[in-house]
Amino acid sequence: MSDNTPTALADEQTRHLKKSLGRFDIVFLIVAAVVSVEVLGQVSTFGAETFTWALVLAVFFLLPYGLIFAEIGSTFTGEGGVYVWVRRAFGRPLAALASLLTWVTQPVWVGGSMAFIAAETWNHYVTAFEAGSVTDYLFKLVFIWLTVLAAVVSLARGKWIPTVGAFLKIVFLLFFLVTTGIYAAKNGFAGISAGDFSPTLTGLLGVTPLLLFSYLGFESGNSAAGEMKNPARDVPISIARACGIAAASYLLPIFAILLVVPADDITGVGGLLEAVATVYSVYGPAAPAMLTATGVIFAVILMTQGAAWMIISDRMQAMAAADGAFFGGFFGRFHPRLGTPVRVNFLSGLVATVFMIAAMQITGSGGSIFAVVLTISISTFLLSYLIVIPSAVRLRTRFPDVARPFLVPTGNVGFRVLGSLCFTWVLLGSWVAVFPGTLESVFGLDYDFTEIWGVSQGTFELFTLGTLAVLALLGAVGYVRGASVRSASGPRTARENGPGSEPDPDLVKADVR
Repeated sequence: MSDNTPTALADEQTRHLKKSLGRFDIVFLIVAAVVSVEVLGQVSTFGAETFTWALVLAVFFLLPYGLIFAEIGSTFTGEGGVYVWVRRAFGRPLAALASLLTWVTQPVWVGGSMAFIAAETWNHYVTAFEAGSVTDYLFKLVFIWLTVLAAVVSLARGKWIPTVGAFLKIVFLLFFLVTTGIYAAKNGFAGISAGDFSPTLTGLLGVTPLLLFSYLGFESGNSAAGEMKNPARDVPISIARACGIAAASYLLPIFAILLVVPADDITGVGGLLEAVATVYSVYGPAAPAMLTATGVIFAVILMTQGAAWMIISDRMQAMAAADGAFFGGFFGRFHPRLGTPVRVNFLSGLVATVFMIAAMQITGSGGSIFAVVLTISISTFLLSYLIVIPSAVRLRTRFPDVARPFLVPTGNVGFRVLGSLCFTWVLLGSWVAVFPGTLESVFGLDYDFTEIWGVSQGTFELFTLGTLAVLALLGAVGYVRGASVRSASGPRTARENGPGSEPDPDLVKADVR
């Protein structure tokens, strides 16, 4: 069957989708997912030049990337987002791989990074418990499964969970920035100078994967495009607004952290809250209670952030399964009443739980574990974009006659240049994430692996490459097992252009009202 023809199962499942997302919902769903407050401390460990590189990438990566996917996301609006785009551009096998890498990032990240920093936050600022204790395990398990349950409920109700989280995130960051200003006025800065912002090659190689991980994902809302009220009209505006909010949410807090916390004192797992604890001293006796309340809010923000990604990425993987690209039809089912991919939701919870338990076995400090697992999440996520970005460029050139509600005014050559720029950044970030220290050796830079990561290079590569090897095997087996689903194509009817379905590029007429 043609790779542009949906399977009968995929065609059937789109009927369970309900139009629930307006422009407001899309913006805050993206903000809840993409603005990763937990990486602010980790990225700030590279010192003042972090801000410089964050600004460089905002201009030379985030801007072209946002333009590319504002066009693609408003033009190809089938449920499944990335999977749909790559399938149209390069066929099902590559689409299956891109979808798997994008999807698995989220449970790995939730179970191996988010749960850890939430537990660390709760332990330090709310109620103390011993690392590795029964309480520690239970806390992380409850955290994981709350994110799963948030994705299980119907989108009409569940969308409010990440929306509330996005509001809390913005209010929290704004309050931190205001308090930092008060603190700086009373106590001065942490000895930072203009020269500290000078970019270096060491900083570039160290910070690029983290910043790319922070800036990627604005097209993720298209995984639920079949549940948007008007994606052709709302996606470009939503991406533009979310990109602006995200850029400010990274640049300003990073700058604030660097102002009040000495570079040598910033730790990855708690850097942001260390800065918060420092500036809250301006509130005198109320500071301890405020810090405890902030710890609770921070944990809630992390949970809603994980829930947002579960809501988004699980839909994409469910559509991949329904289309015969992931273990047949078992995971390709949307609940007829809830309209959610319950089976994939629970699979995500299982993967997150397994990865949490595996990460708990790594020897080293909590900060080391967080850094290693965060890097594995970065690796899988960035690798997916080595497929997704070329697919976006090919969709521009392969389907020139498709009506585009938003058109990047560069022509095809300019669009390819934008895509090449983004691809180059992602390629650099992917290499550095999977093989840290190798480029430093090429350029003659000092790199003490154990001191930087807190674990041996062998442990790091075993965990990273082992994860990628397991994913490759899982993807291959899943695709082979989907053959029976692929053999049954869906009917080529006008329904493909209707609610909850992917537009036929030869027939689509954009609704830009």
